[in-house]
Amino acid sequence: MHGAEFLKQAQAQVEVSLAQALGQCQASPRLAEAMAYSVLDGGKRIRAALVYAAGHACGAQGAILDQLAAAVEALHAYSLIHDDLPAMDDDELRRGKATNHIAFDEATAILAGDALQSLAFEIIANLPAQQIAPQQQVRMLRVLSQAAGARGMVAGQMLDMEAEQKAVSLAELEQLHGHKTGALINASIQLGALASASVTEAQLQALDTYGKAIGLAFQVQDDILDIESDTQTLGKAQGADLARGKSTYPALLGMAEAKLKAQKLLNEALQELEMFALQGQQLAYLAQLIVTRKS
Repeated sequence: MHGAEFLKQAQAQVEVSLAQALGQCQASPRLAEAMAYSVLDGGKRIRAALVYAAGHACGAQGAILDQLAAAVEALHAYSLIHDDLPAMDDDELRRGKATNHIAFDEATAILAGDALQSLAFEIIANLPAQQIAPQQQVRMLRVLSQAAGARGMVAGQMLDMEAEQKAVSLAELEQLHGHKTGALINASIQLGALASASVTEAQLQALDTYGKAIGLAFQVQDDILDIESDTQTLGKAQGADLARGKSTYPALLGMAEAKLKAQKLLNEALQELEMFALQGQQLAYLAQLIVTRKS
């Protein structure tokens, strides 16, 4: 199963897994509502799909991929809630509806984000022993924690805030987005691969290079869409990055060069999939989707 059918199934499967994970939280009703508001029934689920695609490419199957997909989407939702806060990007629209702090309040949004972050690690820590070897489980936790913290998403957000209203170099922009956007995308791929007991270090290295390329390509396309798309299509405020004085790839390179860069990154990613042959088709589809999407 490939292409749009694969993505549709991944979206459906992770939705079920997320609902089950939330149901086991035993959170207060308002907190549970705020968590569900941001993590359920929304988004393209690209990160979840990457978990499934990398897992399939390396021979992993079964419920473990459902759990890992839920973990990365929970962590992603946390990051969006916190990024949208008035102290950060101060956004009012996300995935076509009011951001969490607008729908609830700032304190509830912060707590909902905190809870979703810890839920991501709880999901992986609770993987049944018959599904995963302990050393693989620890490695998964390390991958996700590094992607989430001061060497990953948090670092990227800090760099992003510091770069507002400043001119940055291409290298600085790539470092910023390699952390803020690319870290969790790459972690999603690594987690899927680590679900396979037979995954090799050569496969993990190829997927790391693939992940870094599509992580940057994802942000290049985001920057392009921030100019060429509209608020209704994007599900968030169009032109918000430019209004805040953020550095973007089109602003730095020009629109034509930004589009060429996205294509170059796609080609680099696809080259890394050659060792997977037909098993890499889902990963190839997702890479192409990332640079051709309209939202």
